[in-house]
Amino acid sequence: MSEFEFLRHVTIGQYLPTGSLIHRLDPRAKLLMVGLFLAGVVGGTSVSGLMGALVVVLVGLTLARIPLRYAAQGLRPALPFLVLLALLQVFTITRNDVGTVLWQWWRITITVTDLLMAWITLLRFTVLVLGLSLFSFSTSLTELTHGTEHLLRPLQRLHFPAHELALTMAIAIRFVPLLALETERLAKAQASRGADFGRGRMNVFQRAVRLLPLLIPLFVTALQRAETLVLAMEARCYTGGRGRTHLIHLQARPADVLAIVLALLLAAALLAAGELNLDSVLWHWAVR
Repeated sequence: MSEFEFLRHVTIGQYLPTGSLIHRLDPRAKLLMVGLFLAGVVGGTSVSGLMGALVVVLVGLTLARIPLRYAAQGLRPALPFLVLLALLQVFTITRNDVGTVLWQWWRITITVTDLLMAWITLLRFTVLVLGLSLFSFSTSLTELTHGTEHLLRPLQRLHFPAHELALTMAIAIRFVPLLALETERLAKAQASRGADFGRGRMNVFQRAVRLLPLLIPLFVTALQRAETLVLAMEARCYTGGRGRTHLIHLQARPADVLAIVLALLLAAALLAAGELNLDSVLWHWAVR
């Protein structure tokens, strides 16, 4: 039943200990890099800038010794949503900057600007998924918890719950593959009772609609897992971060500082590419 293997297509929340240079970076540095990367990708409006960010992510996956085919599997579950979002960008969203009209029928108008915005949306989402997958592949939950807590530790003087926030983030990420596994189990149970979820690669929308009845039992199962986790933590006398000591103390190295500087330069380049209208400059240079 390969069509029910949802966990195989979930990359966020998975950790692959390859021992690469990226794996050995300080988790605080990787968290800062992810924050800068997200700011640059979300704020970037240039196709050339996003293409450059995609190349950087692919190079990062290579340095981390992560198979590119395995990392790309995280895009497959979101493919129907991406196609729908791109179609909305093309057919329904009106803009002041119309641009060159490519096709028009009744009230539907397709321009170069519409296609460009749809391509930017697809490219931005692809870069975000691959970038977050790279961070997940190279950072264990323990490192993520310690890195987040160490970054937010200065705010504890203002009674900010740094430890609780770090633990919540770790649990949320850990629940992603668990929910995928639970969805797979529910789908197989329903299929054994005669439910039809649609087969084949051309039925992605049909499968998405027929998976909607699984949301209620999946939601109930998630609540049950959360309750079990709470009872386990209370049985171990967990009382939060107040008064807790730290066994692991993180130490930054020159490689961590260099990685943060490179991430800062990448974010600045992504934002500057949109402000300088780099796409138009490259287009005029190419047609000469």
